[in-house]
Amino acid sequence: MSFVEYSDLIQEGDVAIVYLGHESLMPVKVQQGAQTQTRYGVIRHSTDLIGQRYGSKVTCSKGGWVYVLHPTPELWTVSLPHRTQILYTTDIATITMMLELKPGSVVCESGTGSGSLSHAILRTVAPTGHLHTVEFHQQRAEKVAEEFKEHRVDHLVTVRNQDVCKDGFGVSGVADAVFLDIPSPWEAVRHAKTAMKKHGGRLCSFSPCIEQVQRTCETLADQGFEEISTLEVLLRVHDVRTVSLPLPDFGPDPFAQTPPGAAEKTPPNQASAALKTTTPPREIPGHTGYLTFATKPRT
Repeated sequence: MSFVEYSDLIQEGDVAIVYLGHESLMPVKVQQGAQTQTRYGVIRHSTDLIGQRYGSKVTCSKGGWVYVLHPTPELWTVSLPHRTQILYTTDIATITMMLELKPGSVVCESGTGSGSLSHAILRTVAPTGHLHTVEFHQQRAEKVAEEFKEHRVDHLVTVRNQDVCKDGFGVSGVADAVFLDIPSPWEAVRHAKTAMKKHGGRLCSFSPCIEQVQRTCETLADQGFEEISTLEVLLRVHDVRTVSLPLPDFGPDPFAQTPPGAAEKTPPNQASAALKTTTPPREIPGHTGYLTFATKPRT
């Protein structure tokens, strides 16, 4: 099992995602002889998981059942243990696209946090790319390094425990893209520029407050970045449902000719048609953060 390569069968040491329901998923480290408690009963790893195919329906001890899924960055995002606030798939997809990431890209990131975005980046840049990620907090840096090794993507990532605003990313002239998710991103713009390749690249900064965005944009302009833009991504999920709409009755056709002696037809009851439609959400989704993008020109 790897987050960047698909496997058919569950093996000991894998991290599998147990699907309890659409809003309830849990990651499980598969170990010989181990058990996992769920609200549907016990899952015995030796008999219920090891050797089974990913996507299998597993019956628990109480008679309930779950699905066991292969891990992906999207599933990890909604099931990971939170050590910090994380980015979700809506923002991650936009970041991946706007930074123009692809297999072979070299990316610098700070801060690592819980590793939600990191896993998506690694899946995108594999098998020949690399992620240099910087985390200020020592315990978080150590924990995410353990997870990368457990998820078998550690060969694609270098984790550094340092202050990116003072010490930078630890590399220079190698990055195709840089991502910043720190309280004062404007203090790291100079280091981001140093880390990027001479022929240019893309930068993204995630900030929850517009005052942070203003200072970051000013610094980006001072450092010679171009194409500076800020956007906010809001997800609105519409409810799809079936409705019955009456068909209009325009009365008898005035141009229709009735044969002599034929009785006039009684107009039928008003007909209706069943149609699929969508209803917008009643509540507007909450603000997550602003995404500021910029381009380092070729030097």
